[in-house]
Amino acid sequence: MKYEDYVDLKYEPSKTDVVCEYLIYPLTKRAAGAVAAESSIGTWTETFTTKPYVEKLAATVFWMKGNKIKIAYPLELFEEGNLPNFLSSVAGNIFGMKEIKSLKLVDMRLPKKLINSFRGPKFGIEGIRKRMKVKKRPFLGTIIKPKIGLKTKEHVKVAYEAWVGGCDLVKDDENLASQKFNEFEKRLIKTLEAKDKAEEETGERKGYIINVTADLVRMIERAQMVEDYGGKYIMVDVITVGWSALQTLRDQDFNLIIHAHRAGYAAFSRNPFHGISMKVIAKLCRLVGVDQLHVGAGIGKMFEKKEEVEENCKVLKEKFGNLKKVLPIASGGLHPLLVPELIEFFGKDFVIQAGGGIHGHPSGTLVGARAMRLAIEASLKGIKIEEYAKKHEELKECLKIWKK
Repeated sequence: MKYEDYVDLKYEPSKTDVVCEYLIYPLTKRAAGAVAAESSIGTWTETFTTKPYVEKLAATVFWMKGNKIKIAYPLELFEEGNLPNFLSSVAGNIFGMKEIKSLKLVDMRLPKKLINSFRGPKFGIEGIRKRMKVKKRPFLGTIIKPKIGLKTKEHVKVAYEAWVGGCDLVKDDENLASQKFNEFEKRLIKTLEAKDKAEEETGERKGYIINVTADLVRMIERAQMVEDYGGKYIMVDVITVGWSALQTLRDQDFNLIIHAHRAGYAAFSRNPFHGISMKVIAKLCRLVGVDQLHVGAGIGKMFEKKEEVEENCKVLKEKFGNLKKVLPIASGGLHPLLVPELIEFFGKDFVIQAGGGIHGHPSGTLVGARAMRLAIEASLKGIKIEEYAKKHEELKECLKIWKK
C-alpha cells in the first residue's frame, strides 16, 4: 500500500476504533497517509510480506480540515493494558518523518474495552475526599520552598507551619529526592511526625506528599516505606520516570494516593505545532491510575491559557470507561488574591497549590497558610477579598505585596 492508500474520507470509524487527532504541517494527502501508515502497518515502500489479512489492520485518515487530521486505528493493533505499546504506535516514529515538518497529537478517543484494560485511579476525587475528610471546599496545598536545599529539620518546620496554618496538603518539589542534605527516610519519618502533631492540634486530616521519583526498584521500595510508616500519599514525576515505570508502580496497588507532578511536560506540549498536548497527557495519566494531577491554572506563572486548562480538567472528570475521576491541581504563581477567580473557574473539586503565595507572606509560612485558607473561606461566602481583609490582618498584608 502507498501512503495515499491510507486516506479514505468516506470511512466512518466504528465504536471500537481508536481515533487520534493530529495537527500536521504541511497537510497533504501523502503526508497524512504517511502518519497513518507508519503508525500502523505501513512503511516507506511497498513490501511483499504484507498479506491481505494484515491490510485489514491499516489505520485510516478519515477527516482532514485546515491543518488537522483524524486517524482511525483498529483496536486489534494494540495490546490491552500496555501503554508503552500504545504510544509507540500513535506517538512514536511519526514525529521524525521527513514527509512532515511538524506534528502534534492533540486529542484521542479510546474505546471502552481499551480504557477498561487499565487500572485507573485507586482513589479518585471521591476517595481522596473521604480519606482526607474534606467535603465541600477546595483542598489547600503547598510546596516546600525553597524547592530544594533545606536540611531535614527546616523542611519539617516549614511543613508543620503550613499544616497548622490551614493547609491540607504539603508536598516535596519535583527535584527533591534523597540528597545528602535531606535524605528520604529521615525526611519521611520526621515530616510524618510533624503531620501527626498538626492533626492533633487542628483536628483536621493532613497529608504529606513525599516524592518517591527514582529508578523503578527504588521508587517501589520508597512507596512501600511510605505505606509502612503510615503515610497517605506519594508523589511521582510522571514524565521523567516514564509510562512503564508509572504503570508498574500503580500495579503494586499500594494504599497510597498518587500525586502526579508533570515536570518536563512542556517539552512535549508547549510548542503549539509539535509534540503531544497536555490534554492527551492527562488522559494517559488517568488511564495508568494517578489520583491527582497538575493541570495548570490559566493564571499565575505558567504559559497555558484558560481554555487549555479547562480541557485538561474536563478529561480528568468526564465519563471515561469505568475509571474514577482525577483531582485537578492548580499551581504556578498562585496567591490569596487569585483564589476567587480560581474557585469560579475550577469549582470546588480541585487543589489550590501555592508555594511562594504562602511562604512569601511577609509574616511567614504559618500566616501565609492562614491567608490562603481565609481567601477560600471568603470566596465560598461570596465576600470580596478586599472586604474580608478589613477584619483579617493576614489578608490585609497580602494586598500590599500581590496584585490580581
